[in-house]
Amino acid sequence: MAERIPAETSRLPTGPGETSRLPGEPPRLPSSTEPSLTNLVSGIVTDLQQLIRQELELARREVQQEWEKTKTAASSMAVGAGLLALGAVLLSFMCVYLFHECLHLPLWGSFAIIGGLWTAGGLILLAIGWSRGRQVSVIPPQTAETMRENVEWLKNQT
Repeated sequence: MAERIPAETSRLPTGPGETSRLPGEPPRLPSSTEPSLTNLVSGIVTDLQQLIRQELELARREVQQEWEKTKTAASSMAVGAGLLALGAVLLSFMCVYLFHECLHLPLWGSFAIIGGLWTAGGLILLAIGWSRGRQVSVIPPQTAETMRENVEWLKNQT
């Protein structure tokens, strides 16, 4: 013989015309009126407004994150460039006079050699900084993707 489930624990309708209910709730009859077109459109508009607000908030947060990355990269590059310039000046003078004394090169030739080496090194460092700067996203990637999905969804709805 099958066991009977007590009515208090059942979530299934218990009579004709009743809807699902939680334990302890009085029986509910379904309303005979269906939502109007105005109510449906109003609900869609409300949902769309909420979605747009959430998308804008996401975009704002992603832009802030990208801006923080940009500031960190720029400040590191600026401080590095300043220290590099100071060291380059001091070492350049040392190397110029070292070449002049040890290799018996004219002073202008020593300056040309050392200046050329520092220029090549600077160009290499600028290329590295440029490639790292290109990794910063101006358009927030997650927001762009969700906006594309929303536009696609809206196109499919019409």
